[in-house]
Amino acid sequence: MNNDNRGSFSGKIGFVLSAAGASVGLGNIWRFPYLCAKYGGGIFLFVYILLALTFGYTMIVAETAIGRSTKKSPVGAFSTISGSKAMGIGGWINAIIPILIVPYYSVIGGWVCKYLFEYIRNDVNTIASDSFFVDFITDGRASEFWFIIFAVLVLTVIFMGVENGIERVSKFVMPILVVLAIIICIYSVTRPGALAGVKYLFIPNVSNFSIMTVVTAMGQMFYSLSIAMGILITFGSYVKKEVSIDESTRQVEVFDTAIAILASLMIIPAVFSFYNGDQSMLKAGPSLMFITMPKIFASMGFGRVIGLLFFALVLFAAVTSAIALTESAVSTFSDEFGWNRKTGTIIMAIIMVGLGSLSSLGNGPLAAVTIIGMQFLDFFDFITNSIMMPIAALATCILITKYMTVEKLTEEVEQEGHPFQRKHIFSFMIKFLCPLFVLIILVSAILNVLGIISM
Repeated sequence: MNNDNRGSFSGKIGFVLSAAGASVGLGNIWRFPYLCAKYGGGIFLFVYILLALTFGYTMIVAETAIGRSTKKSPVGAFSTISGSKAMGIGGWINAIIPILIVPYYSVIGGWVCKYLFEYIRNDVNTIASDSFFVDFITDGRASEFWFIIFAVLVLTVIFMGVENGIERVSKFVMPILVVLAIIICIYSVTRPGALAGVKYLFIPNVSNFSIMTVVTAMGQMFYSLSIAMGILITFGSYVKKEVSIDESTRQVEVFDTAIAILASLMIIPAVFSFYNGDQSMLKAGPSLMFITMPKIFASMGFGRVIGLLFFALVLFAAVTSAIALTESAVSTFSDEFGWNRKTGTIIMAIIMVGLGSLSSLGNGPLAAVTIIGMQFLDFFDFITNSIMMPIAALATCILITKYMTVEKLTEEVEQEGHPFQRKHIFSFMIKFLCPLFVLIILVSAILNVLGIISM
C-alpha cells in the first residue's frame, strides 16, 4: 500500500475514541468483573490500576509510536525497524493474533446479539431459566445464525474504511456506552444489600492477595488494553504527527479503566444484593454474564429494561473491539499482499466464518472434538491470549530496545513539542519489567495447562 493513500484518523478525538473502542470490549465488561471478583475485589483492582499506569502505558505508547513512525501494520513495521527476518516473525505473530481472535470473539458477540433480541421479545423469567443459555449454545443452528449476524455487523463497518467507518462508529457508540454504563451502575448500587459489593470492589483487603492476583491482573491487561494484538500498531499508523501519543495514551488508559470499574459496579453489587452477600456466587466465571445476570435482572423491577440496556451496552463494546481486531487483519493483508480494502475484507470474512464456525459449533455438533482437552473456542482463546500475546509483547520490547532504541522512540513521541511525561518510567519498563512480566504470564499459562498450578 502506498502510505500516501493510507487511511487516517481525522485527529486526536478520532484516534482516542477508536483506540478506546478497541480496548473497551468483552474483556472489560465480561471478563474483568468476574476476575476482579474471583481474585480479591479491591486488591485486584489496586494491582490492575498500578499495572495499567506502568506496564499498560508503556506498551500502548510503544506500539502506537512503532505504527506512526513506520506508517505500516505489524509485519511491515517490525521488518522496517529491524531489517531482520527473525524479528519479522514477531511482526507476523502480532498480525496473526487478531486473525485468530476475531472469529471466536464474534461467536461470543453473537451470544450477546441473541440475548439482546430475547430481551426485546421474550419474558425475563424465560431468559433467566437455568437451561436457556446451555440450550442456546448447544443448538448449532441458532449459535451459528447469531454468530453470522454479529460478523456481518463488524465487516460492514470495516468495509466503510478508517474515517467513515471505524472513527464514525466509535464517535457515535462510545458516548452511548458510557451513558448506559452509568445508568445501570446507579440502578445496581442502589439495590438492597448492594453496598457490601461496592465495599468489596473498592476497599483492598490484603488477606485476599496472592501471586495469582498479580498474574491474572497482568493477563487481563492484554485483553483490556488491546496490547500485543497488532491493533495499536495498526491504529498508530493512521495517527497524524500533530497528535500527542503521550496525552492520547493517558486518555485511553483512563477511559478503559473507568469502563472496567463501571462494569464491575454493574455486576458485583448486583450479585451481592441478589445472593445476600454470598461471595462464592462471584466466582461463577464466564457464566456470570449469561446465566447469573439474567437471573438478577428477572428479580428486579424494570428487569426487562435493565436487561435490554445491559446487553445493548455489551454489544456496543463487543462491536468496537471486533472492528479493531478485524481492521488490524485487513491492514496487514493490504500492506503485505497489496490487496485493496474490499478484497481484504472478503478474505477476512471467509476466515471469520471458517474458524468462527468451529467455535460456534464446538458446544453443539462438534462438542466431542477437542484440542489438548479444550473445545475450539477455549483452545483459540488459550493459544492467542496465553501463548501468542506474551510472545508478541516480548518481541515488541526487543524491537524497541535492540533495534529502534528508546531514544528514537522518544523522538517520535515528542515530535512537534509534545510532552512525554513518563519517559523515565517507560525506559525502565520496556528494558526490564515488561519482558519479565510477559515471561511470568507465559510460564504461568503453560504451567496452568499442564495442571502444575491452578489459575
